[in-house]
Amino acid sequence: MQAHFADVVVPVPIPKLFTYSIPTEIADSLTIGSRVVVQFGRKKSYSAIVFRMHDTPPEAYETKPILSVVDPLPIVNELQLKLWEWISQYYICSIGEVYNAALPAGLKLESESRLTYNTDFVTETQLPERQEQILNFIDEKRTCTISEVTQFCSGFNPLPQIKKLLELEAVYISEELRTGYKPKTDTFFSLADEVCDNEIMCQWFNKLERAPKQSDTLMAFIQQAGGMSNLKKGKQLQRSEIAANPNISMTAIAELVKKGILVSTKMNVSRLSTSTTRLEPPHELSDIQQNALDEIETSFRTHDTTLLHGVTSSGKTEIYIHLIKRCIETGRQVLYLLPEIALTAQITSRLRRHFGDELGIYHSKFSDNERVEVWNKLLTDCKYKIILGVRSSIFLPFSNLGLIIVDEEHENSYKQYDPAPRYNARDMAGVLARFHNAKVLLGSATPSLESYRNACDGKFGYVSLKTRHAGIEMPQIIPVDMREARHKKLYVSMFSMKLKDEIDRALRDKEQVILFQNRRGFSPYLECYRCAFIPKCINCDVSLTYHKSTNQLICHYCSYTVAVPQVCPACGTPAMEAQGFGTERIEEETKAIFPSAKVVRMDLDTARSRKAYEQIIADFEAHKYDILIGTQMISKGLDFENVSTVGILNADNMLNMPDFRAYERCFQLIAQVSGRAGRHGRRGKVFLQSRSIENPVIQNVITNNYEKNVEEQMHEREMYSYPPFTRLINITLKHKNLAIVQQAALTVAQQLRAIFGNRVLGPQEPAIGRIATYFLQRIMLKIDKRQRPEKIKLQMMQTVNSALANPNFKNTVIQIDVDPY
Repeated sequence: MQAHFADVVVPVPIPKLFTYSIPTEIADSLTIGSRVVVQFGRKKSYSAIVFRMHDTPPEAYETKPILSVVDPLPIVNELQLKLWEWISQYYICSIGEVYNAALPAGLKLESESRLTYNTDFVTETQLPERQEQILNFIDEKRTCTISEVTQFCSGFNPLPQIKKLLELEAVYISEELRTGYKPKTDTFFSLADEVCDNEIMCQWFNKLERAPKQSDTLMAFIQQAGGMSNLKKGKQLQRSEIAANPNISMTAIAELVKKGILVSTKMNVSRLSTSTTRLEPPHELSDIQQNALDEIETSFRTHDTTLLHGVTSSGKTEIYIHLIKRCIETGRQVLYLLPEIALTAQITSRLRRHFGDELGIYHSKFSDNERVEVWNKLLTDCKYKIILGVRSSIFLPFSNLGLIIVDEEHENSYKQYDPAPRYNARDMAGVLARFHNAKVLLGSATPSLESYRNACDGKFGYVSLKTRHAGIEMPQIIPVDMREARHKKLYVSMFSMKLKDEIDRALRDKEQVILFQNRRGFSPYLECYRCAFIPKCINCDVSLTYHKSTNQLICHYCSYTVAVPQVCPACGTPAMEAQGFGTERIEEETKAIFPSAKVVRMDLDTARSRKAYEQIIADFEAHKYDILIGTQMISKGLDFENVSTVGILNADNMLNMPDFRAYERCFQLIAQVSGRAGRHGRRGKVFLQSRSIENPVIQNVITNNYEKNVEEQMHEREMYSYPPFTRLINITLKHKNLAIVQQAALTVAQQLRAIFGNRVLGPQEPAIGRIATYFLQRIMLKIDKRQRPEKIKLQMMQTVNSALANPNFKNTVIQIDVDPY
């Protein structure tokens, strides 16, 4: 018996499913996971996902019919829908927000408002200047989107003017369904059936004697196809293939098609690259690596998740490769998660050598069309046995997952901050694995306190690698007290003399150097040395970062940008000076101090695209550069054979962050970036410049004492009830009026405190109290791990919603972050 109603997921932030009626004509083609088009509200249309089908009509509203089914097969499987539902419940967000995060944009259809010029419009009075500008723009385009008008009116908000034009009937508005993904096509050429006979082909060559270019092109075409026998079997050559052949003229090809000798056909082609490398078996493991691999497999018999704690350059990746090979030999799939896109270039080349086209790549630097093709390949065939990707890869349509590897599991890049869902891919890996009956391997040289605690408690298995591969020594970490260096004038710019001398030596010996500073831009801010004025963002409570290359001051929170003032806006004197230093300034100073060195910088400003990332890494790997300067993206997992020296230019800005995880992260970041030195051959050196050398975290890094650092941090976390001893939920309230958000936050906190007592902290203003014109207030709720979090979350949300129902708090935005990281 066919169902009459379908509950669908619509990509809107409303915490419910929506019920639509199923028309008889599409009932047979509808299944759970199908993509359908539905009308939402009065005008908008969306592609929705069928979540369940049933015969119970909703009581609260009359259903609308599903308009159409988009695909012949479901694009989301039932295990994915199960994961979406779990995420929406655990991270307190709508399932529509999960849908938005999960699917590539090319698989989401949405109607778009289009404006059309009314050719019959006549006005007796002159329109205001802005309305006239907009009307002329629409007239010229005849039809355009509101976003195109907004882009045209870069200096002002066009929406009020558009509303006036609609009222005057100068323009009409309509909704048009916008499709995302478009297949890539190319032209393929083959021999016409009637020309496949050798005798007829000879006749054609005789006829082409008067057109030697066409004759030569036809011969070159036959040769490129591998001979007439292949062409007779229907072999086709792609346009891009033959266009690269110097003996083939595309003009001549067109003439041969006109004469009926060749046939051209338009066909869909993949945007995804294919491997041409010859496959190699995995390298033989050392005895230590083999023991670790055996321990992991033994651990998997009793634990769903195992932590591999291996020091930098201990050979963890090679162990991963052996585990992947064993998993896919059983016919199951592997997900290999990385925290940063920058890492994928090196890991991709290593995995391609062993797995070829069985490897698929998925991350945000791929175009949306490429991501759709990866998604579709996983749905339609089993060619991809391994997916290498960043956190969004957990949403892919796996059908038979056997192993999830979370490399550098401690990294906060696995946490999604904005928009919702604010999930942690490391934690989600365990949930996804449970749905597939798969295993999870967490790998890190500096595991997170949560994972280490789970291993100590026996919840996770634990395997350690305490030595570097092939007997290479851990790098020597040399602390440099910058207070003393500056007092004795033993420095040049931001380099201590110790670091400068070591860089000089490395350059003489043709070795490479990495310089680390976890701040991009030229300097954190400009300051007037007369009146101490600092230019700040008009939308956020932060100073503007100075970018010298573009001569701009930029807000790294809302992207507000202004030109660098020639004189101080406060006192009018030309006295603005750059304070502090970011990667851009380090690059400039490095080129001045080491003029013979070839220097490259890798941060968000120089590596915005996938190709830029890959090019910088490939060029440094090929020793086209001597010195690499970068932010934390250079600290993780990169393997450069010739790097002997690492300089950490300022460890203090990591120590002094207003966050209970600051010391843990500082240790992890310094240890990780130190691990880039001396990975092959001679022992590496790391120069750690700090004004706080006596700090226990710095001392633990110097002695490479992870266990002592964990012990100290665990003691503090337990004393003050922070993770891993409790769970946290951050409640952030936002409003454009400071007084309203403060009162709303105070009301919410008081009502929560009446239920949860002293486990409610705040409200308080976060370190940055205003972002993008919104004032922020934060409340923290601590949850005892022995309590049921589902019940507490339900009570919390009921209390918050009840408090914010007060009309005085209208337009207050609330953000919930479960397990903030």
